[in-house]
Amino acid sequence: MDILKQVADANVKFIELQFTDILGFCKSVSVPVSQIEKVLDGKCMFDGSSVEGFVRIQESDMRLVPDINTFLILPYMDERYKTARIICDVYTTENKPFEGDPRWVLKKVLRRASDMGYAVNIGPECEFFLFGMAQGKPTLQDTDSCGYFDLAPMDLGDTCRKAICVALEQMGFVIETSHHECAPGQHEIDFKYGDALKMADDIVTFKTTVKAVAMQHGLHATFMPKPKQGIAGSGMHVNISLDCIKTGVNLFCDDTTGGLSRVAMSFIAGLMEHVPSFTVITNPLVNSYKRLVSGHEAPVYIAYSFKNRSPLIRIPSASGKSTRIELRSPDPSCNPYLALATVIASGLDGIKNDLTPPASVDENIYELPEQKRKDLGIENLPNSLYTALGLFEKSKFMRDTLGDHITGKYIEAKYKEWQEYKTQISDWEIETYLTKY
Repeated sequence: MDILKQVADANVKFIELQFTDILGFCKSVSVPVSQIEKVLDGKCMFDGSSVEGFVRIQESDMRLVPDINTFLILPYMDERYKTARIICDVYTTENKPFEGDPRWVLKKVLRRASDMGYAVNIGPECEFFLFGMAQGKPTLQDTDSCGYFDLAPMDLGDTCRKAICVALEQMGFVIETSHHECAPGQHEIDFKYGDALKMADDIVTFKTTVKAVAMQHGLHATFMPKPKQGIAGSGMHVNISLDCIKTGVNLFCDDTTGGLSRVAMSFIAGLMEHVPSFTVITNPLVNSYKRLVSGHEAPVYIAYSFKNRSPLIRIPSASGKSTRIELRSPDPSCNPYLALATVIASGLDGIKNDLTPPASVDENIYELPEQKRKDLGIENLPNSLYTALGLFEKSKFMRDTLGDHITGKYIEAKYKEWQEYKTQISDWEIETYLTKY
């Protein structure tokens, strides 16, 4: 890729060097295009002590090493300040990958998959809300009154979603579908599956693009899992398959039956084994657990099914090259690098240990009596950030996957979030108790 030529031909003025902190927030160092050769040589430094979960003050210097395959021009930026971006890996001054870089953690897990002979394909389904603005601040004002797959009039939400799709396509995304989701103001845009690392990069790009284009339309886009009571929350279902590196064959497909292979079943078993301990990564907010409740399509129970959408894992009807499994619990507030790392590592552990999942549950689990769920051995996902964090903290497997640095910093940040939440007084408490007591 001749970046210097692309920069000159497009009259780019600035380069955004992007990376994420452990909580998944996209960070950026902006440099004028005159510094492009320094950037490409990996000589751009930044203060790591100012980034959540990175390093201590006395170890603050970090280096950004660009992945030139992620170079693209941002079409939604002002033409006067035409800007390109490059996603970077974070290195220490000793020229070693920084163990607190989430992208490096995902790369480690993918190397493990490669050593086992697998290439990991991921297809994310990112949902989000578009709300109105008032006096420059976000509100919870709906932009429409539509429901699932409704054909909306050309209102702000519909027009904005189309503009987002155009911007994404200009950046190389292959948009497969976009549609209104089931709640007012809720939308989904699905793009073509691909290599797990690229998909993690694309999720970050997707979220920043959605927010930027929404702002240009006078709207606020949020990936908050459950912004309003009584309606469906936003998920980020993750479709997963494994290809054989040597042949390119989808190893989740059993050619003899057209169903799932032994490899796929063991991957499912690994997910079911480890999901209690990785849920705090895939569902990282106090608010995430307001979505994971029965009654609004989000999964609550640890099970899988070929026939319905109530369990944690759904098996889509597609076959052959398109054979895959769909993990339905993650939400779009997660750090995609850490979420995919823990999910993939869990599935690979199931294959490594030849785990076997229980039988598929093809009834609507939400409607099963509690005793029958117990008889079937169906367990629940964690029901709060605090519970999920405790399960994560006890898991040696998660610590080995993410490393001591990220594990320790993540636990510290999430306990702080929980403590802050516990001291808040909600509107519900005021309305329920103030006049009664």
